[in-house]
Amino acid sequence: MPPLTSKAEPAPATAAHLRARQAYAASAHLDAAERERLLLEHLPQVHWIARRIHERLPAQVPLEDLYHAGVVGLMEALERFDPDQHVQFGAYARFRIRGAILDSLRELDWSPRSLRRQARQMEEAIARLHARLGRSPEESEIAQEMGLPLDQFQHLLGELRGLGLGSLERDTGEETPEAAGASSPVAVEDPFEQCLQGELRQLLAEAIAELGEQEQRVLSLYYYEELTMKEVGEVIGVGESRVSQIHTAALLKLRARLRQRLSTGHSAR
Repeated sequence: MPPLTSKAEPAPATAAHLRARQAYAASAHLDAAERERLLLEHLPQVHWIARRIHERLPAQVPLEDLYHAGVVGLMEALERFDPDQHVQFGAYARFRIRGAILDSLRELDWSPRSLRRQARQMEEAIARLHARLGRSPEESEIAQEMGLPLDQFQHLLGELRGLGLGSLERDTGEETPEAAGASSPVAVEDPFEQCLQGELRQLLAEAIAELGEQEQRVLSLYYYEELTMKEVGEVIGVGESRVSQIHTAALLKLRARLRQRLSTGHSAR
């Protein structure tokens, strides 16, 4: 099993490290060789998920921290996996790895309050424009509504990169396309929960259909084709930073639209 901390100077014990040790100890019922085999087999998945999440975060968030959190998720997957659910371990591990990384980001609280406030202001501007125009607003229209030059507005979109992973995506229980696609692989038994999840997915699909063609293409290439932002940029002919701006704007529009639909009993169109 690879070490979770530097060999030169062990890191102080954190909640994540304690959970990792507890999960490792709890998984002792597995054959030692089988446990090590599963860990080594799925470590590349931890790297892939950590890098994919990291590319949407500000530079000050270390990739290594995301990787450590992902290893915790992998160990917790070993502890909690139930083969009787007829789910492949790889699918379950991916769900737990991603969840552990997002949990670690919320614990870090890396996004400044000022950025969260600006994100909320942008979301409110989008909702006002949608109500007035009856369609998804363009970036230039949102910038004008906020009283910002277009270049300053797009710079703000770059600064807001990654907020959808924490304060915009998970705190309210609403889903972005990625979150919707990463639901637990364990079947939901409660009919009410099944109905609710189906309704939320329908609302999300309708909200995505209201986005501009370029925004829909970015979301499709990034979430469903699973290209990196750099690869998405190469496909649509723009730079990676511009892809990040389009992605952030699309998430904010989706969030604003879902809030509006949910708050009006799904009657607003």
